[in-house]
Amino acid sequence: MNLFYLRYFVKLAHVRHYTKAAKQLCIAQPSLSHAIAQLENELGVPLFEKIGQNTALTRFGEEFLICAEHTLSILDAGVESLQRNARGEGLIRLGFLRTLGVEFIPRLAADFLKENHNLDIQFTFHTGVTQTLLEDLMDRKVDLVFCSQPTANLDLTAIPVQKQDLVLIVPKEHPLADRHTINLTETLSYPQIFFEKRSGIRAVVDQMFAAIEAEPDIAYETEEDQVIAGLVAQGFGIAIVPYMDLLLKLDLKILQISSPACERSLFMVNNEQVYLPPAVRHFRQFVLDGGMLHWNASI
Repeated sequence: MNLFYLRYFVKLAHVRHYTKAAKQLCIAQPSLSHAIAQLENELGVPLFEKIGQNTALTRFGEEFLICAEHTLSILDAGVESLQRNARGEGLIRLGFLRTLGVEFIPRLAADFLKENHNLDIQFTFHTGVTQTLLEDLMDRKVDLVFCSQPTANLDLTAIPVQKQDLVLIVPKEHPLADRHTINLTETLSYPQIFFEKRSGIRAVVDQMFAAIEAEPDIAYETEEDQVIAGLVAQGFGIAIVPYMDLLLKLDLKILQISSPACERSLFMVNNEQVYLPPAVRHFRQFVLDGGMLHWNASI
């Protein structure tokens, strides 16, 4: 069914006069008459009838008008939505580690909205551990994720955007609590709380112990930074965690790790196999343009 003919039909149904409707449509009256005749032939019923000098809808025309207006309304809304997206408006779906939700991601999103205040842009925010975030990215549930570096076999594009300092936390009454810095080898005799293996930081911590060719005494495993900090404060063990302001509020001691290297890089990740809407591309470029401003910041 010809889309133009549908629009012609709706216009004539409202104007109810061929000459006036053709003029408003900027087409010749014979073209309008031909379009209506084609519709009626295709549908097999008359849509209009003459009443004196005027044109009126038949009962079939009245029924079809409801359908035609509904169809055009849905189509026009879809076209407008796509055009809005093409202008850089629309939805940006972000996935990120929970620690990045305290300041880093909210600040980026707020600054981006401020810079693009003339555009209708919305965000959705999803948190999780690295593996879950990458699975969501592969399943197209999010557009961009901010997490630990993905493995090469996933074939994802990952760009470093921030570094986190890693520290050792111990209970206030722990034998190591009077120290300010520590070598990782000095922690081996104490039970430790580790991130579970689905967490991206687990690989970083494992590499640190591999660098000193030692195996820690892992007492507990969990996925949340805050939970680990809480367990340490209550004496369940010691732990290596990213530095975060929450640590200052708990009953524990923060130690700098002197050796081995203890820095964690965080990445902005996207799937090049999936089309990025203009709004997402613009946000990604916004992060890259300001990336060095955030690169050396600790969370």
